[in-house]
Amino acid sequence: MHPKTSYATRDDVNIAYQVVGDGPLDLVYVPGFTSHLDLQWTLPEAAATFRRLASFSRLILFDKRGTGLSDPTPGVPTLEERMEDLHAVLDAVGSKQAALFGVSEGGPMSILFAATYPERTSAMILYGSTPDYSYAGMLSEPRRRLLDEVWRKVGSMLEHWGEGESIDLFAPSIAADESRRRGLGLYERASASPAMVSALLAAVNDVDVTSVLPVIDVPTLVLHRAEDPVMLVEGARFAAERIPGARYVELTGDDHMPWLGDADALLDEVEQFLTGARQSHAPNRVLATVLFTDIVDSTRRASQLGDGRWRELLDNHDQDVRRQVTAHGGRVIKGLGDGYLARFDGPARAIRCAGAIIDDAGSLGIEVRAGVHTGELELLGEDVGGMAVHIGARVAAKAGPGEVLVSSAVRDLVVGSGIEFDDRGTHDLKGVPGSWSLLAVRRRGTAPPVDSEGRSPDRLAPNLAGARRGDRLALRIARRAPSIPRFVAKRRTRQAAQRRTTPAGD
Repeated sequence: MHPKTSYATRDDVNIAYQVVGDGPLDLVYVPGFTSHLDLQWTLPEAAATFRRLASFSRLILFDKRGTGLSDPTPGVPTLEERMEDLHAVLDAVGSKQAALFGVSEGGPMSILFAATYPERTSAMILYGSTPDYSYAGMLSEPRRRLLDEVWRKVGSMLEHWGEGESIDLFAPSIAADESRRRGLGLYERASASPAMVSALLAAVNDVDVTSVLPVIDVPTLVLHRAEDPVMLVEGARFAAERIPGARYVELTGDDHMPWLGDADALLDEVEQFLTGARQSHAPNRVLATVLFTDIVDSTRRASQLGDGRWRELLDNHDQDVRRQVTAHGGRVIKGLGDGYLARFDGPARAIRCAGAIIDDAGSLGIEVRAGVHTGELELLGEDVGGMAVHIGARVAAKAGPGEVLVSSAVRDLVVGSGIEFDDRGTHDLKGVPGSWSLLAVRRRGTAPPVDSEGRSPDRLAPNLAGARRGDRLALRIARRAPSIPRFVAKRRTRQAAQRRTTPAGD
């Protein structure tokens, strides 16, 4: 779904917009400080979020003047100008009344619009925002120092605009993915010029709509992630306390971008608020295993070998990885710079494949580390998303050279397979709730050979049938009753949290 881009004109400035879906209510997504209507559809999680919103609404997307596909402007538009631009868009699409979904820097304009034009506003949702960027009277001294650190990072992001550095602030859960960083760099360059970004961020220092909050007379939902590294949670709490009748929901996670992290929980709240019901939807989700691999110390090796030899080595490694993944019944999802993401139906095959890849890499003179995790994946066309992918990447980052590291969820699913593990302790995984037990696969020489028909025979054949039956059973449970794996994962998270908080000997 990549909708047509149209333009609404106001004061000789063209405002780009798109309309998606034909639901019974109009919903306007008011973006943060930059956006790009076309490129945001290339981000799989963003596209999935917009499709979900459009499933119960007529979704209206736009780029504010000076950004994305809208006309460039010599200066930063005022909140009043942006309100009137939104008016022009609503008039162009024939919307008499719409709900506003103000995200991040789009929140203050949404607040002002709802207070000024309640007859055009059916409801308002604020996410990851604040009514006052100075947070006057909201922060303790330690939190004030944290805000200063946020602005220091913003300054660094501006110095490197177009290089994808914003991923560290806005999307910490995927910051380790170099391909995503490069993609976000393109998004930055296309969404706004460095001068416009600097001007926009300088202008937000003067934004303060706190006096407007008590005037709001439309149903309001305030959403915020507790560990948002960009917008501190105190601003959202302040707004919710002062908007009459506002409902406040604090979510877990540290991604500022709404479509990352546990986006389903966020969207469930939005849909419940706007429609009175949550979809009994069965999104494209499946229980599967992800395998992440990464070449250890690749920068140093590339420097030693030179560009030509390093590229030849990477080509050989690429062939080995794809051959082994196919032979073990998996599918390579994508390359990640010096590593790969692959998907398997069962964890035992993923583990054996990881071992084979590490052995092949050794013959090329390089070391590879690997991480394996089993959980619910969201199928996004040829890509995959969801918390399981983030966990898998974090597990791989903890692995040592030549090591296959797995989560405890994987260990539980390969009982009886003959695969043995060494405990690597409990770890906090960045951007992932709770603590996780990690285990290293105990390697026995080389990985199992691949036969002439492309199968990987198990050296412990008596146990293989049972392992495969266990994999199929887990998949069947996930497809017919997806709430069960989620319940088990949540229970383990709670148990881990209880273990951390219970004194020894109790």
